[in-house]
Amino acid sequence: MSGGERERACTAALVPESMAAAVEGYEWARDIVGESGGVVYRLHGKSDAPDLFLKHGTDAVADEVTDEMVRMRWLAAYLPVPRVTHFVRTHDQAWLLMTAMHGRTAYQLLRSDEQARFAIVDALVAFLRRLHAIPVSECPFNSDHLFRLSRARTRIDAGLIEIDDFDDERQGWTAEQVWTAMQGLLPMALDPVVTHGDFSLDNLLIHDGEVVGVIDLGRVGIADRYQDLAILWNCLDEFDPSLQDRLWQQYGIADPDRSKLQFHLMLDELF
Repeated sequence: MSGGERERACTAALVPESMAAAVEGYEWARDIVGESGGVVYRLHGKSDAPDLFLKHGTDAVADEVTDEMVRMRWLAAYLPVPRVTHFVRTHDQAWLLMTAMHGRTAYQLLRSDEQARFAIVDALVAFLRRLHAIPVSECPFNSDHLFRLSRARTRIDAGLIEIDDFDDERQGWTAEQVWTAMQGLLPMALDPVVTHGDFSLDNLLIHDGEVVGVIDLGRVGIADRYQDLAILWNCLDEFDPSLQDRLWQQYGIADPDRSKLQFHLMLDELF
């Protein structure tokens, strides 16, 4: 989350007193991409101090920030994730302060280095296989499609769906049309693994050819493996369809389940 097109400089935000010393002396920048009702700041420029990220949310978003904190601490035993430095929760607000991770996003690298695109996809798939290999029995979080459908229905009824952000093939659809189309793809055979929930190119950090970190962990939990595969597959379409083929080859799926792909992409439209 760096670069002028993704953030803008801002004044320091008001934080709880217990967090004030930890953020003192930093320059602040506010993320302007994908805040989803919350606020994300990058704290940087402090001599001999690491960059930090601060997430803040109120009401329902405070619950999401709390969910991310709990999942981040759990996933740290298995994969490289940001380290929680401070967390404060009140009845209606949450602040999550965490270390920044080095590396560039997979999106940045795919845009800037066409010759390395297959190698980048290989690194992403290797990391995804590590995630999916975590024993389901060790994961305390549920993120399956039934749980997410329930949350999606609540969001639809509350008028929270941003239909202008739908993928091209669903431009002009209503949220109810997406909901109805999803029902036509159920039931489906389940293949549960530990998933990230939003395995997109902006959430994966790469350095020296390897994924060195994963961020935005609020949806981590047990779900069908296509929850992650569908989002990554869809992201790669922006660059070259051959990268999508590479995904299946490296992951080891000879015949992708198109029904599951469509279901999880439509489900993602509602979040």
